[in-house]
Amino acid sequence: MYRAWAIIERELRRFRRSPVLIAMSMTFPIVQLVVLGYAFGGNVKHLKLAIVDQDHGVPAVKVRELASAVASGARTIDAIDYTDPGRALTDLRDGRVNGVLTIPPEFSRRVLQRNQPRVALIEDNTDTFVSSALAATMSAMVAGYNAPATPPRVPGQATLDVVEVYPYVPYVQYLLPGSVVMSIFMMVMIGGGIIFIDDKARGLHEGYLVTPISKFELIAGFNISGTIKAVVAGMFLIIIGSLIAGVPDPFDPMRLLRLFIVVVVTAFALVSLMFLLMVRVSDPLLPRAVFGILNTVLYFPSGAVYPQQGFPGWMTVIAVADPFTYAVHAFKNLLLKNTGLLAIAPDLLFLLIFSTIAMTGATLLFKRTL
Repeated sequence: MYRAWAIIERELRRFRRSPVLIAMSMTFPIVQLVVLGYAFGGNVKHLKLAIVDQDHGVPAVKVRELASAVASGARTIDAIDYTDPGRALTDLRDGRVNGVLTIPPEFSRRVLQRNQPRVALIEDNTDTFVSSALAATMSAMVAGYNAPATPPRVPGQATLDVVEVYPYVPYVQYLLPGSVVMSIFMMVMIGGGIIFIDDKARGLHEGYLVTPISKFELIAGFNISGTIKAVVAGMFLIIIGSLIAGVPDPFDPMRLLRLFIVVVVTAFALVSLMFLLMVRVSDPLLPRAVFGILNTVLYFPSGAVYPQQGFPGWMTVIAVADPFTYAVHAFKNLLLKNTGLLAIAPDLLFLLIFSTIAMTGATLLFKRTL
């Protein structure tokens, strides 16, 4: 394998001479982690709620007081009083408010008569996150309104006690495993795939095609050099990302060792996939277009951003064959739960089998011709 090591040394020396490329490959996933983690992970607050009180009785005043308490406490809503229901609905359609809470004229009388008193929440359902947060807040407020002033000493209704196995996981931590896989993938594509195609476009590959090196040694050399670059990027993001996301005990030696194993296996699987896709490509513009498509097709179905249980059937099929899925699952177990290798053994097995198939296919498709 000394000839393969010559290819590895050449690629690493060449990559070392591109500090800007190295910096961009390592910086973008961190920027993505910070921006997406804090953009999607925060609690929805300061939703503008128009309150139209058409009753003005004491029970209606209590509803308004509860809404004001939510506005001043959790700050999920900002209550705005309206006297004209038509104006409130117009502002809702124009986007000036997010919802309209209407207290009908006979609300107080129905409360006193215990005759199904109702309030109405009219919401803009074009934004699912906002409408869901607003509906959940108003439901909790109505439940508090219906609670008795003096609760019974021994409750007769069933209650649910939620026990959380792990500490609170903010969204930036939930996004970290996917960002690690993305950093590995970016290094594979930029530091491996695009450089390989550029070599072919410039004719630099002719130098090693005239040597007695075998196809397997060529593919192995490219794959190992690409894996080394991707491992450096992956471990860098794991350490920096764990500090940014606040992962507990990020420098645990055993956890870092397990993470290193997963990074190596993931990097080799993605490098093998890249060479399988690029082994017959000569156009230097094609890898840049393929990179954007692969970024979408592999990253989002993996469960890195949203649970796979919410996917349609056709996307679930993609997720089953997606190597990102198994890498993200393994990193989630190690980063968020600090499990052992036994828990991620199926993920590692899939990635190893995937690497073997992809590398074999790339070796068979590789042409030792100009």
